[in-house]
Amino acid sequence: MEATTKDMRLHSRELLAAVDRGEEIEITYRGQLRARLVPYRARSEATQARPAHNPLFGLWRDQTGPVDEHIRRIRQPREFD
Repeated sequence: MEATTKDMRLHSRELLAAVDRGEEIEITYRGQLRARLVPYRARSEATQARPAHNPLFGLWRDQTGPVDEHIRRIRQPREFD
């Protein structure tokens, strides 16, 4: 579907309803394509696109003791001589 910027201003509700139905809308300004309205991907779809293995998973596996104590130690003020 194609719409102008004036259509977008005056009929935004109808255009969003069309996008909700799954349509893609090309927005033109003075006859030139300027933007495209596409349906927003749901969060569940975005999480499925992630790789199965995250390289940062297990970052703390070599640490001993609770993470909270380690963070408190890191955040203590430094003493300079």
